[in-house]
Amino acid sequence: MANEAKPRACELGDRMQYGGRGQEVQIEHFRSYVAKPPAPSGRAVIVIHDIYGWQLPNTRYIADMLAANGYVAVCPDFYVGKDPWGPTSDWSKFQEWLEDRQATGINREVDAVLRYLKEECGANRVGSVGFCWGGVAAHHLALHYPEIKAGVSVYGIIRDREDRFELKSPVLFIFAEKDVVVPLEQVNVLEARLKEKCTVDYRVKIFPDQSHGFVHRKREDINPADKPHIQEARSDMLNWLNKYM
Repeated sequence: MANEAKPRACELGDRMQYGGRGQEVQIEHFRSYVAKPPAPSGRAVIVIHDIYGWQLPNTRYIADMLAANGYVAVCPDFYVGKDPWGPTSDWSKFQEWLEDRQATGINREVDAVLRYLKEECGANRVGSVGFCWGGVAAHHLALHYPEIKAGVSVYGIIRDREDRFELKSPVLFIFAEKDVVVPLEQVNVLEARLKEKCTVDYRVKIFPDQSHGFVHRKREDINPADKPHIQEARSDMLNWLNKYM
């Protein structure tokens, strides 16, 4: 993530091959993965990828899960054709790589996705879900896009802006107790300041014994002890979206 010299990101998620049930489409100047529900619902979710990019099978798995629960799920390439981070990338160059991939610099793409969802998918209620880098982006959208009705930021927060506690739409923040990328000290500050500053609904939830990347691991059966936490976090995500959308 943006504030760490060497983040331990979602390669800890026991990746496996997953082709996805949706399709890749062009939305204005970038590609996106789109998964649609069995029947139109008027509801959609912008799924915001982590540093491994829009083609990561884990993220497409989550998009398909959202579609199965009644949402059009669109996962745009927010790097707009630039290379995502890779499993063998040199962590000493992470900050240099990140310079032109800021999670708070995606407004042009978000605006295009909102147009697409309204004009092409008939969506009249839109939420967002983001992981790691995408969690920072989901936090950003909650500060600047009141038309996005609900957000879920999964192990990602904005840490360096004064207005970061003044949410315009409800947000569920999901964190892992043993996350070295977003340590509990920062989570505690977030929760305390939201209590002081925030005027909309929010929730901060910490999952015990979990590490960064746990929510969008696909092979949850690899670690049976983690499976209940993964399932609970995904249920929390769906319940939050359903509540406000």
